[in-house]
Amino acid sequence: MSIVHHLNDDLVVSYAAGALSEGWSIAVATHLALCPSCRRRLAAAEAIGGSLLENLPAKVPAASSWDAVRARLSTPDVSDAPPAFPSTPVLPQPLRDYVGGDLGSVRWQALGKGASQLRIRTRDRSTQVRLLRIPAGRPVPEHTHGGRELTLVLSGSFHDGDGATIFARGDIEDADASLTHTPTATPQGDCICLAVTDAPLRFSSWIVRLVQPILGI
Repeated sequence: MSIVHHLNDDLVVSYAAGALSEGWSIAVATHLALCPSCRRRLAAAEAIGGSLLENLPAKVPAASSWDAVRARLSTPDVSDAPPAFPSTPVLPQPLRDYVGGDLGSVRWQALGKGASQLRIRTRDRSTQVRLLRIPAGRPVPEHTHGGRELTLVLSGSFHDGDGATIFARGDIEDADASLTHTPTATPQGDCICLAVTDAPLRFSSWIVRLVQPILGI
């Protein structure tokens, strides 16, 4: 299945410039390991950035330069998905380095109702990085966001409450305070995701809010 939901332009450009913090970089690098289309977008951003730097002392880039960058980044080629072989690890290499192996190395912490997490340690104090395992057919409690949240699917799939939009392996959802949703794992199997946030989630349920400090979400 081809990847449908790609990195936003600001993440590609900031990653190319080395301007992302560690937490965001983990999500971007992991998606790039799965997505040939975004790797090509990254190469374009790096080439454009190098060209702008070379010409900067002699000529200030025109106001249209950013528009040109966006034009080259905004049309992902979704025709070629990475091959899916049975021996392919679930966790791409950038993430395995943090976890210490593939899924078999994960020591899950129970979150309740069958869900579990692994909090990934980084030196980045501005974000929280975690693996989430959502049981097949089960929802994450309804919530919005105090900041930005990137959710990258590594195994299985989820839909965003209404079932109209499906996020499968390699797809990345970029959410903020404008979105209130109830991500729900599809019935075919557990959904394992990488989630990066820069602020606590805002749950609608007061019961979830009560235990939120204990769970660190």
